[in-house]
Amino acid sequence: MLDSTEQQMQSKGIYLPSPNLPLNGYVSVKQVGNLLYTAGQDCRVNGELQYKGKLGKDLTIEEGKHAAEIVMLNLLAAIKLHTGNLDEIKQVVKLLAFVNSTATFADQPLVIDGASALLIKSLGERGEHARSAVSANSLPYHTPIEIEMIVELK
Repeated sequence: MLDSTEQQMQSKGIYLPSPNLPLNGYVSVKQVGNLLYTAGQDCRVNGELQYKGKLGKDLTIEEGKHAAEIVMLNLLAAIKLHTGNLDEIKQVVKLLAFVNSTATFADQPLVIDGASALLIKSLGERGEHARSAVSANSLPYHTPIEIEMIVELK
């Protein structure tokens, strides 16, 4: 049975994937009081990276935005697995986003706008958040985007 948040998402054409399980010795979500801290997620679907490489060399801004949307869906899927219900989200507090990019690429915020826009489309005002979007010289497995999130529960 879907919660009301997920029903609203699906009415907008947004569907959660199966959650990605951690690849090493960590957990996907850690709860401290009423705050959830997610581990960094990438743009895997069914265990396969959908994009690889660097922004400014291998990928366009539009491809990066799409990768960021996939990452956000993976973050929401991890939170749903932990809480059982996206209705438990009171608000998203912060995103920390890393963009695998060349030394001269400076449009990291435009790329991460894909994740932010999807989050707000999915959760409305509860999805409004503070954010950092920074460049990384390299990210694990050549993923172009990695994002972690802090969420407050009701």
